[in-house]
Amino acid sequence: MLLRLHFFPGFCLLLLGLGLQFHILKWLLPGNRRGWIMSGAWASTILLALGYLLEFQWAQRIVAVKLWAWIECAALFETVSLIGWSLALLIWRRTPQFDPARRRMLQAAAVAVCAAPAVGTAFGFVRRNRFRVSEVSIPIPHLPKDLDGLRIVQITDIHLSEFLSERELAAAIDMANETRANLALMTGDLITRRGDPLDACLRQLARLRADAGVLGCLGNHEVYAGIENYVTTEGRRVGIEFLRHQSKLLRFGSAAINFAGVDYQKMYSRYLPGAEQLIVPGAVNVMLSHNPDVFPVAAAQGYQLTIAGHTHGGQVDFEILHQHLNVARCFTPYVRGLYRHEKSSVYVSTGLGTIGVPVRIGAPPEISVLRLCAT
Repeated sequence: MLLRLHFFPGFCLLLLGLGLQFHILKWLLPGNRRGWIMSGAWASTILLALGYLLEFQWAQRIVAVKLWAWIECAALFETVSLIGWSLALLIWRRTPQFDPARRRMLQAAAVAVCAAPAVGTAFGFVRRNRFRVSEVSIPIPHLPKDLDGLRIVQITDIHLSEFLSERELAAAIDMANETRANLALMTGDLITRRGDPLDACLRQLARLRADAGVLGCLGNHEVYAGIENYVTTEGRRVGIEFLRHQSKLLRFGSAAINFAGVDYQKMYSRYLPGAEQLIVPGAVNVMLSHNPDVFPVAAAQGYQLTIAGHTHGGQVDFEILHQHLNVARCFTPYVRGLYRHEKSSVYVSTGLGTIGVPVRIGAPPEISVLRLCAT
């Protein structure tokens, strides 16, 4: 029942927005012009409801993709703004009448809290597509000499849409090619929703260049859009091999490295059923999974490395006392970067694109270069 309601995050955000709106109305209505306030409240309620309804496929089919993207963005921004306004009202109501200096200070704080969502969104919007190349060394015990120093470039979570253009993706592909990696990977989420420019995304991915070719796996948004077979077929046609419960054995010199890929593993389901059969004894085995939460299972099955995306690094991430606060941590402990467990590792890329509100704060978009090294 909760899944049918899209309970998290959609229904939770709707309830949060309506609750905050009710709190603000209780403070504004007494002694003010009810007409204007109620008109604004109805407009706000309609926007929140539309943002929630557009999570359902039946609603997506009757709304133009471009309009849908902007409505979803506006609804999320409104919820964040309502949080800021509610906090500002709490500060304002506690302002003492008898202490002018303290009153001015608290009023300034209330204005700052109220403006913070707009300022933060503008900052994150400007920085959302400032791609960077992140290079990381991946330690692998007993790595064969011919694989020591092997370089893999990873692109993930493109989400080509209204908020990431084909021109911007082309620039990211150019950056990936400039790394001159031995192998290129695409680990899911080419687009966000059905109707986004999928063919344009494949056209740019076809420009990826690496000595050993391009491999990939599919993400949750390929599933949501119902395009798994199309991406697989068209990807193969342009030179990208999407591994769907399949493996690909590559040889570098006298050493072998086996890449196994799986379709999106639904959160909290039974992960990687049968994936142990894709392992090649005597080779270095690498799991390509859009969802990083499979890592403990992959490690137990015998994969030395898992390469993933999905989380966007939280997309909006705040570090406080060496602790990272972001939405992705609600779903998985593997949010961004390199994690190790005994003899196995997982690398989680922040990806290129965005979902929901098109902002990035504290989680810059990246092209990842993974360098295998012996330990």
